[in-house]
This record gives sequence, structure tokens and C-alpha cells, in this order.
Amino acid sequence: QVQLVESGGGLVQAGGSLRLSCAASGSIFSITVMGWYRQAPGKQRELVGDITSGGSTNYADSVKGRFTISRDNAKNTVYLQMNSLKPEDTAVYYCAAGRTTWGRTQYDYWGQGTQVTVSS
Repeated sequence: QVQLVESGGGLVQAGGSLRLSCAASGSIFSITVMGWYRQAPGKQRELVGDITSGGSTNYADSVKGRFTISRDNAKNTVYLQMNSLKPEDTAVYYCAAGRTTWGRTQYDYWGQGTQVTVSS
């Protein structure tokens, strides 16, 4: 089992920045990819971006150039740095942990989510 705990959400004005953290514990040796998802009210959960155990990152078009995912392996923590925030970034953000096998990523573990609200 893997436990994920997010932190760092909050209320920020448009154009501002926030950094989310996701601390992982448990059987993390099986994890090869960490992802950030978000879900806005009335919308489906969407992938914001992810980072592999090798440090490769991938981002949704809507956040490219504004969001950055990084990891601190010593702390078993993944970060989501969000800059130039827009009201449409308002959502509950979730951290996820999983594996990529034969090019397909499956997320087996999820955090509890943290609210990000961007005011206009």
C-alpha cells in the first residue's frame, strides 16, 4: 500500500502562484510515475501532468508553461508549482501514484485532494 498526503492548496488571486506538495509513504518501491489531477465542479477529473521515476515530465496543454512538476526523492515528495494562475484553474487537486507498463499508465493510489481557488 502507498499513502499520499497533499498539502499547499488555498485561495489566491489570478496571476498568483501556489505550490502543492504530495508526500508518499509505504510501498513506494513499486511506483514508477506520480501524477497530478484536478477536478472542477461539474467537470470530469483531468490529468494536469505527471513525472516518472526518471524525472521525465508531461503536462496538459492548458497548463504548459505555467505549471511545473518536480520531485525530491530523498523526501519521497512530489511538487506542483503553479504560476500565473487563472480562475479556470480552480479545482480540487489530487496526487496519484502508479505504474507505467507497456506504455500504459495506471494509477493505483490517490491522495485526499486539496482545494485550489483562484479569484478573478
